[in-house]
Order: sequence, then structure tokens, then C-alpha cells
Amino acid sequence: MTATTDKSLLSAEMQDEDALYEQLLLQAAKEMQSKLPATQESKQIRPQPGFCVKTKTRSSEKVFVNVCKSDEIPPPPDLSEEDLVTLLESEDPSGYRIPMSLGEPHAEVDNSGNGCTAYDIVINSKFYNKIQNNKLFMEFFITIGFEGLENKYNLELSREWRMLKNRKFLGSVAEQNIRTKSKPIIQELKSSTQSPESDTKPLVSEVERTCVEPEYMIVAEPADRHPSFLVANVSLPKVDSAGSLLLDLGEDRIVLWARPELYHLDIYIPYNIVPEESCSQFNRNTRVLTITMPVQSP
Repeated sequence: MTATTDKSLLSAEMQDEDALYEQLLLQAAKEMQSKLPATQESKQIRPQPGFCVKTKTRSSEKVFVNVCKSDEIPPPPDLSEEDLVTLLESEDPSGYRIPMSLGEPHAEVDNSGNGCTAYDIVINSKFYNKIQNNKLFMEFFITIGFEGLENKYNLELSREWRMLKNRKFLGSVAEQNIRTKSKPIIQELKSSTQSPESDTKPLVSEVERTCVEPEYMIVAEPADRHPSFLVANVSLPKVDSAGSLLLDLGEDRIVLWARPELYHLDIYIPYNIVPEESCSQFNRNTRVLTITMPVQSP
């Protein structure tokens, strides 16, 4: 882990100079965000039921996972079975990501009349068909889906599961909100003393074969109570410009890719933020990406 944060992730003590810097940064971020055009950030979808799997928590409580499909969910990158085997045998199989929408838990009753909890996962329709016809991809998807539920809802799910034969869905299919614009605009900050020659990119650049997690720090403002903002500073010394960055913010998650295969950051944060009101800036001099994220009220 390369994060330079304390155990609580949020630094409660800041030097006077750092505090002044953060205040100025937050003020600038607010002004920049107010100038951005208003866009539709999310939409509702009604997924189609697919299949339902049964598992349990570490405390033996029944859990059902409804796997649904929708054309509105983007497909993951195309991958052959041979490529998946190679990926699973690698040191970092997290490089392959499956877009999915994780629904809120809902209380249901099983066939025995006992209470249980159900979760809905929506994936792309074509990818759904792929896992239906390939046992290896099915096992891989279930593992990734369980991990997503565990991270989002603080669960511990057993990896032993079975698919229900005569039931496609437990409960009733509900609409879900998905983000239509998940990648915030990254504003690039250039030095006023930068020469025109430094804007040109080299003809040959070294390509790293494996992604590494960059160093980062997350601070809260204010630090002594429920924060109004979180500010993440991510050090990217090998990145030349914001054009090579892909940033995706969820309500409690930061996912960052630096191409070509330089850095990968995927972390959960202890507060719910407002992704559509967040903004980010990349400083070409310091090679630091600063992400300013408003925090939802408690």
C-alpha cells in the first residue's frame, strides 16, 4: 500500500500552510464547478431478470443475488477464455473490470417463509449471454460481483453458491439509476513560464507493462466534524498530461487509470460524495492530480 494517510484515512491535523492551501483550492474548485454547464448525469433503467444465486454471509444468514441484464450497461472489454486464464494466473487480475450496477439491498421471504436479504446486480446483456455459455466466465463474474457487494455494503459472503433452477428473480424487479457521465472533467494547469517546446510529446515513450498504485493523500475539510469536502491529492510522476488519465467517481469510490498502463488506483472512501459536483485538476509541474469532492450531508 503506498497511501500516505493515517489509519483513519483522513488527516485530522494539518499544518497552517497546508490548511490555507486547501481552503484556496476548495474555493477555486467551487468557482470552477459553477462555470461548468449543467448536464444530465444519470438515468433510470429497468433491467430484465436473468438468474438468481443463493449464498450466505459468514454468520450463515441467507443472501440471494439477482443477476439482471440491460443494454444500457456498457460491456466489458472482449476477452477470450485463454486470455481470462492468463489473466487469472497473473499477479494482478484486477486489470480486467466488469461494468455493473449494484442495487440496494431489499428484504424478501424465501420458499420456507423465512426472511432473507436480496441484492440486484445488472450487467450488459451480451456479457450476460457470454457467462451463460461459459462456466469459467460465470465463476469469474460471480467472484467479482460478490466482491463488489462486499465492498459497497460491508459484507462477508461465502464463495459457495448455487443457482436457483426454477426462479429467475427473488422479489420484484426495480428500476435502477445509472450514471450517464461518470468521468469528471480533468482540468489541466499549465505553468505560465512553460516554454512552447515543453508542450510537445516525445516521439518515443517508455511503456510500463504493469500498473502500480500511486501515492495519494485524502484530507477532510473541516477535519474536526462531518466534512463538507474531501480533497484527494494523487502523485503521478510519470504522467505528462491530463489526456492520459481516466477518472471515475462513485458515491464512495475513486477509480483512476493512467495510460498507457502506468497507474491504477481503486479505493473506497468512508463518506458518500456527490460525483456530479466533483471536479479535478492535474498540475503538469508537480505531476499531482487533485480531486475535490463534496460530501453528502449525514
